[in-house]
Amino acid sequence: MTTSTLSRAVAVALAATLLSAPTLAEELTGTLKKIKQTGTIVLGHRDASIPFSYFGDSPQQPVGFSHDLQLKAVEAIKQKLAMPELKVRYNLVTSQTRIPLVQNGTVDLECGSTTNNVERQQQVDFSVGIFEVGTRLLTKKTSGVADFADLKGKNVVTTAGTTSERLLKSMNADKQMGMNIISAKDHGESFLMLESGRALAFMMDDALLFGEMAKAKQPADWAVVGTPQSFEIYGCMLRKGDPAFKQVVDGAIAAAYQSGEVTAIYDKWFMQPIPPKGLNLNFPMSAELKKLIANPTDKAAEQL
Repeated sequence: MTTSTLSRAVAVALAATLLSAPTLAEELTGTLKKIKQTGTIVLGHRDASIPFSYFGDSPQQPVGFSHDLQLKAVEAIKQKLAMPELKVRYNLVTSQTRIPLVQNGTVDLECGSTTNNVERQQQVDFSVGIFEVGTRLLTKKTSGVADFADLKGKNVVTTAGTTSERLLKSMNADKQMGMNIISAKDHGESFLMLESGRALAFMMDDALLFGEMAKAKQPADWAVVGTPQSFEIYGCMLRKGDPAFKQVVDGAIAAAYQSGEVTAIYDKWFMQPIPPKGLNLNFPMSAELKKLIANPTDKAAEQL
């Protein structure tokens, strides 16, 4: 090849590269495009959803089972965008604000303890499932409460903006139980109302109840009881109509399942002492969660 021919070949290759660069950039849409342009991904997190997403020893750093899976998604996004130095910014969400903050673009991805149900699917999209729970009751062993029927005419607390709140209010109306339902701002406040005697029982997802029980001054005084009123699947939330971003998130979670890494993550948060103060939930992996890990799905869980 002559020098002239080589020069022309290099020029053609360079031109092709320059022409293709905008095309590659244009292929990015939605959240991936936003992240690429800003150089930052914004992660939604909770402050008291133990052990899924909460503040541990540091009031500025979220930790937890769901948070660890969320970071797996971040690593996959870094690879997808070829951005190893991608910045991560955290945004605190609550049960009431988590959906609006995803919808309006403030938060790019929220992995906490959010149930994937049909109603919420009208507002946001969900990743494949990351956990499965049953909605039950936390109460003192001496309370005389063994199931929901024992709550007739009693004070019962739950957390505002949750599916448990909706289920409890529906049960109260349908069965005319005369319960006084207290809606607390978060799970921590719900447990404080229970612990202080202002409520006889606390209705919530069983895994979260075990997390609150572990925080008690005397964990052995408490018990999780009652027939589950629903089986619910948690998922990570993302904006609707963004299949490219969802594919990356789903792929990262599925890879953690397929590699078996999720087992170590589960043991870390549910079977060993965790911050703060070395709490231990002693909550073995359920058969339902094992099935979910073996066959990940983003379908809403069926209500009982």
